[in-house]
Amino acid sequence: MKKRLLSGLIGLLAAQPALSMDLVETYEKAISYDSGIAAALASFQAQQAASDVSRSDLLPQIGAFGDVSHTDVDGPIQDAAYETYAFGVELTQPLFEAAAWFDYDASKFQTESARAEYNLAQQQLILDVASAYFNVLRAADALTTARATEAAIQRQYEQAQERFDVGLIAITEVYEARASYDDSKSQRIAAESELDIAREQLARLTGEYTEELDNLRRSFPLSRPEPMDPSAWENTALNQNWQIQSAMYDLNTSEANLKSAKSEHLPTLDLNASYGKTDIEGLEDPTLRQRDGTTTEGRIALRLNVPLYMGGGIQAGVRQQRSLVNVAEQSLETVRRDVRVNTRSLFRTVNTNIESASALAQTIISRRSALDATLAGYDVGTRNIVEVLDAERNFYVALRDFANARYDYVINTLSLKQAAGTLSPRDLVILNNWLSASAPGIEALAEEKETIEDPMQ
Repeated sequence: MKKRLLSGLIGLLAAQPALSMDLVETYEKAISYDSGIAAALASFQAQQAASDVSRSDLLPQIGAFGDVSHTDVDGPIQDAAYETYAFGVELTQPLFEAAAWFDYDASKFQTESARAEYNLAQQQLILDVASAYFNVLRAADALTTARATEAAIQRQYEQAQERFDVGLIAITEVYEARASYDDSKSQRIAAESELDIAREQLARLTGEYTEELDNLRRSFPLSRPEPMDPSAWENTALNQNWQIQSAMYDLNTSEANLKSAKSEHLPTLDLNASYGKTDIEGLEDPTLRQRDGTTTEGRIALRLNVPLYMGGGIQAGVRQQRSLVNVAEQSLETVRRDVRVNTRSLFRTVNTNIESASALAQTIISRRSALDATLAGYDVGTRNIVEVLDAERNFYVALRDFANARYDYVINTLSLKQAAGTLSPRDLVILNNWLSASAPGIEALAEEKETIEDPMQ
């Protein structure tokens, strides 16, 4: 059954609240703006037209003809000059042309391959939009982390300078703090650039620059793939993956072309029928005068053409098409192997993302506790500035890694569905319901004292 990923999208979106449409609106803009999906649609439409062209070779061909000629006869028996006017209609109907039938079969398979490529392009656009959207959020979180780290290390550097001024610490600790502060500034500059690049990538798909994007809610669940069996996902992918479907139709096309090449040595039979009038004027010779005037002629004929020797081209064409069939078979097998490995790998990656997010949620709690203890130890002189700086940095890195694990889970889940051939706009709509403008970013999480919930619970 053919999947039409874009059909019904308008009705699907109409049922959604207007305030939760940010991700879906981004997808809608990409549909109308992205040149890749437009090119895929145009290629599909072009192949549909090519199939109609191929079919026309099997249908009747009707044409009108007209002919004007001047004849000048100069001889010992007769001497005449006259004009002939002929006009009428002619019908040609192929009765047996095996090559044309196989060419038409090949064109139909090519159309189905183009349809599969178009559906694949639609799925790829869904994945590209989601990836670009969450990469902007990822880059924004990285920048927030870099700025928070820079601010925290700057405070520690200033405190170290004050302590050195009153003789409480050695100058080496000030140097350590200053080096960490300079490094944090360079990381913040790099993070600003990465955010600008991520926004450029999103704008490439939508044609618009967006400053604010809704983020994932704290309660966004990281659910296990359903079913929890990589073999089941693999079987679904082998049956529904659009890349495999396209390669299968390409193989069918090559096989039809091979049959067409083999049939080039077969006879062809056409039916020809014509009806017209011929008018001869200007005959003065009495012996030819009875030919002067208008005659009506109807004609029906069968034309048989038997190729006997075509310079070896038919045999060479068969060898060529046989090799192309082998190419298509090997290409299909390669695609199947790639899809099989990719699907099973993505299944494991999604589960790894869930485990990582769960572990990182606990890491944030541990890093916060470690930072508080290190700051307290530094106040009483049992910890040095380097330990404080490391604790600050580790805490913000844990926050960033936790956010990245959730983004990785989203993208890899969509990639798994694409590999299985089940990805659709509905997946974006469902995901969009878990986005909110009020969802806390990692900066807010850093300031909150409550623990982060385990995403697996």
